[in-house]
Amino acid sequence: MNQEMINCVDVSFKYIRNEEGINEEKYAVKNVNLKVRKGEFLVILGHNGSGKSTIAKHMNALLTPSTGTVIVDGLDTSNEENLWEIRARAGMVFQNPDNQLVATIVEEDVAFGPENLGVDSVEIRRRVDESLEKVGMSEYKRHAPHLLSGGQKQRVAIAGILAIQPKCIIFDEPTAMLDPSGRKDVLKTMKEINKNYGITIVLITHYMDEAAQADRIIVMDAGEVRMQGTPKEIFPQVDMMKKIGLDVPQVTELAYELRKEGINISGEILNVDEMVNEICQLK
Repeated sequence: MNQEMINCVDVSFKYIRNEEGINEEKYAVKNVNLKVRKGEFLVILGHNGSGKSTIAKHMNALLTPSTGTVIVDGLDTSNEENLWEIRARAGMVFQNPDNQLVATIVEEDVAFGPENLGVDSVEIRRRVDESLEKVGMSEYKRHAPHLLSGGQKQRVAIAGILAIQPKCIIFDEPTAMLDPSGRKDVLKTMKEINKNYGITIVLITHYMDEAAQADRIIVMDAGEVRMQGTPKEIFPQVDMMKKIGLDVPQVTELAYELRKEGINISGEILNVDEMVNEICQLK
């Protein structure tokens, strides 16, 4: 039984950039090796230009590597015959929900994917109801998507992907355009579909509080994988993260500063509850 959902082996992706009439090759990602395990919640962190969105687009064959191999659930993305099957198994949710909504009524929008896959209408009805239920948007099924809030639109977009019954969903900065309450709702939805339905989640983000909730984090910088590990392994490396140009959760940084001042406190603090706990233990 293969436990890997996605396997990127020596993946490089280059493009030609035209600077003042001179073509030069640029690498968006270079020699990236990473695996995504089935059922895990993986976060890929990195600032703009780090290659994180490029690697995300390789995970459902929107891009194919210049060199190297990407295998999604046993299928090679470079084989064109695999494309539709790969996209049915690994769905993708993007930053701007407005770009993903195609119909004038929510339930029609959610039905769009399975209709394209040729699913019969009784099954489509079942999937639409089930998917809207999973993201907590059932009561909006007869609404017009453009009247919804950003967070609600994004949850409808997620329902649209769920309706194709993928094994994995790749989220490319899905909360970047949302307000804090929309962000919270979308993150909660991601965590629930991961935990309750075993769907593998790959989340590309630059929000540290989102990353702190992952099973595992991969940090990218300049097109390469710089660090990988659990949140408790990654975030205490405050100096390294700052060097790459990334923050860590505020409480982790506070713990780091307190330790520098000689206070005996754990460096592996990721949220306020853990911080309160630690401070109460101090003698």
